[in-house]
Amino acid sequence: MTFTFVVAAIAAMTVGLSSCERIKSSMMPDAETPPMMDKEITIGVALGLTGVNAEPYGIPMQNGLELAREELNMIDGVNITFVTEDALSTVEGAKDAVQALVNAKVPAIVGIAISTHLEQAFPIAQEAGVVAFSPISSGLDASGVGLSSLGDYIFRTGITVDILNSNGTMVTHGKLGYKKAALIYDAADTYSTSSNAAFEKTLMALGVEVLPAETFQTGDTDFSAQLTNIMSMEPDTLFISALSTEMTQIITAAKSMDISAQLIIPDLTAKEIQKVDGAAEGAITFSGWFSMADTPGNQAFIQKYKDKHGSEPGPWAAQAYATLYILADAIKNAPSPDAMGIRDALAQTMDFPTILGNFSFDPSGEAVYDPIVFMVKDGALQLFE
Repeated sequence: MTFTFVVAAIAAMTVGLSSCERIKSSMMPDAETPPMMDKEITIGVALGLTGVNAEPYGIPMQNGLELAREELNMIDGVNITFVTEDALSTVEGAKDAVQALVNAKVPAIVGIAISTHLEQAFPIAQEAGVVAFSPISSGLDASGVGLSSLGDYIFRTGITVDILNSNGTMVTHGKLGYKKAALIYDAADTYSTSSNAAFEKTLMALGVEVLPAETFQTGDTDFSAQLTNIMSMEPDTLFISALSTEMTQIITAAKSMDISAQLIIPDLTAKEIQKVDGAAEGAITFSGWFSMADTPGNQAFIQKYKDKHGSEPGPWAAQAYATLYILADAIKNAPSPDAMGIRDALAQTMDFPTILGNFSFDPSGEAVYDPIVFMVKDGALQLFE
């Protein structure tokens, strides 16, 4: 599929969609929706609710899923229940959580945020013929293919890094004209390595000088050697590919070392911006969700989330919330709420209205909707212009 990237005022970018017949049904809270089903259905939820990934990923995802479930269960005839397993923020925890849910005979599993964990855990669901749907994973495998290609029961809501990063790099390069790029990434993490590869590919295609990349390993806490090497090469831009914990440490270290290069950091959220206390000012990031967007149900979602949790949602809560609506629509449209029926209905999702915008799956089960570019200004994410 060929994608054309353009800057817009609010949606910011668009991705070309296929000309397949559009499915108009909407399950958003402000739409009049017929009953989805007339009996209870249990969905498995596998999230890292303890460990290093709980605060930045697992808990916001759980909050988004629960809010969506509460809303969906207000529709006549709908009764979704969750059975939840803690993925423990580890590969083994993710595998055990998915296996436990497969053993519980749920037709679908939602969760597993980290691409490194998904690579090992979702094949368990695939082999058992259970739908496995990740709200935020966006990494690629070693050959550069999206992880939904692991099987026909696997789907993802996150925009893959090759689309997200390439789009953001093209847009920012067009505005900033950077010429010399440094890169640092987590060599032990699937998301980070594929994110870095997407940056390198796009930068080289744009004619930007790509300096030798610096690497680290998940769990590292000292990045001074890598950042010293980067400073010595005098780049005008620094691309950081990392999960939340290491991301914030690198941003803080770069600030303390007075690195002047423009920071470009995909999936930087308000949580990380707050954590680094001003060190992310001026950084650029890419995302699939914009809090100010006038997408179906978006402002209502934000208000309900704030009322319930006392804080504004971030992208991971938003994507989890949208994921359950997408899944519920597939269950409604499936001839029967078993795994095969849900899988087939999910694969037909096209232009479904969500808080992320009109949502579709490509033939591999990867998400297709509009990516957005932001810059951190005055401690908040604002559209990059």
